[in-house]
Amino acid sequence: MQLNTSYRQILSIALPIMLGSAAQNVIALSDSVFLYYLGETEFAAIGFVGVFYLVVAAIGYGFSKGGQIIIARRMGSGQTDEVRRAFYAMLYFEVALAIVLFLFMQYGCSYFFKLIVDSPSIFEKSLEYLHYRSWGVFASYIGVTLIALYTGIARTGFILVEVFVLAGVNIALDYALIFGHWGFPAMGMGGAGLASTIAEVVALLIFLVYMVLDKPARMLKLYRLPRLELQQIKALFQLSLPIVAQAIVGLGSWFFFFGIVENIGERALAISNLVRMVYLILSIPSWGFSSGINTMVSNFIGAQKRQAVLPIIWKTAKLCWAGTMALTLPVVLFPQTMLYPLLGKDDMTLIQEAQPVFWVLLGILFLFSFASVYFNGLSGTGATFFGLKVQATGVLIYVAYVYIVVDLLHGGLGWAWAAELFYWGFNLVITLWYLRARRWHGLSV
Repeated sequence: MQLNTSYRQILSIALPIMLGSAAQNVIALSDSVFLYYLGETEFAAIGFVGVFYLVVAAIGYGFSKGGQIIIARRMGSGQTDEVRRAFYAMLYFEVALAIVLFLFMQYGCSYFFKLIVDSPSIFEKSLEYLHYRSWGVFASYIGVTLIALYTGIARTGFILVEVFVLAGVNIALDYALIFGHWGFPAMGMGGAGLASTIAEVVALLIFLVYMVLDKPARMLKLYRLPRLELQQIKALFQLSLPIVAQAIVGLGSWFFFFGIVENIGERALAISNLVRMVYLILSIPSWGFSSGINTMVSNFIGAQKRQAVLPIIWKTAKLCWAGTMALTLPVVLFPQTMLYPLLGKDDMTLIQEAQPVFWVLLGILFLFSFASVYFNGLSGTGATFFGLKVQATGVLIYVAYVYIVVDLLHGGLGWAWAAELFYWGFNLVITLWYLRARRWHGLSV
């Protein structure tokens, strides 16, 4: 598919990805909502361990983004046979990586969590969730590989179907396994982890069936298994490693943030988890548009249309900002009304206490909607190592701010969450400078 810079083209690619790339957000939201009704301790625990699993998921997603960039570049230059080779290199690597992380979650997390968590109940419930959730890493990593393939070739329509299936199965099983409905045992935190794992497996199986029946994809000759090509995997690793490192330092800083907040107390952790849930929902447009711009930038460069890169990033950023603000303003202005369908119960004090942080969240999402698009546009040019340096510097500022404000000065949650403002503001300014300086011209993938 040859892409253009029209708003219609941007929306046709970004809208399906908007949900597809937010698959882990959907799972995290579903688990959090049901555990919110189970108890405040469980709700606080999912805030901590949920962020940890997002880091795990982001590692696989980061490597798939590298594969997506390569696939889009090969499609842009008309090298369809190279698309197949890049896809299988990505698949082999993701499966090997899933095995390593599964073993760590099963046998290493208890030692790791002891270094961070103070509350015995949060510690135990986090491990209970992860015992079942860790099995989903295989379906998750293979799933993001398939999404990277279809996003890279700009055929994103079925991703919507996969996410609806994922969300539907996860919601139904959360209801059944957390509370013990429909004859299932009441498993609490473990039930949430098991529900999410089963949902990912079902969604993956449906995607595989679609691939077998998808006639347009047959031109890629995916049924022909190539041999293990270490050179292809090395190229993928070199391009993707900075993206993965970006995800680790980015979400890792969030994990550090929740670890610091947990030291304040379970109530503060529960409030922060509520804000995190709202953040995940309201950032869905940014996930979609930023992933879409990644493909479009790489495709344009592959087609020798570098002059179209900056205009397409700017158009995408405007659409992302408009969609994000349309969702964000009603929630920030009327949080109890807007969140009642999800979180409504007799005691609404948690939402009331989160109100000051929601105002900070408005500023965060304003910056994030622009910064995420520009930053992913930068990754699409192949400048992933420079992106890593930007993000690593931003995270150092972020972590230092959180430690000083929360641990040393004992500032409130609003001041703690303000760290995101500094982080995304710094990210946006440096990325804009790099793209406008055209230092990315001449980079090869």
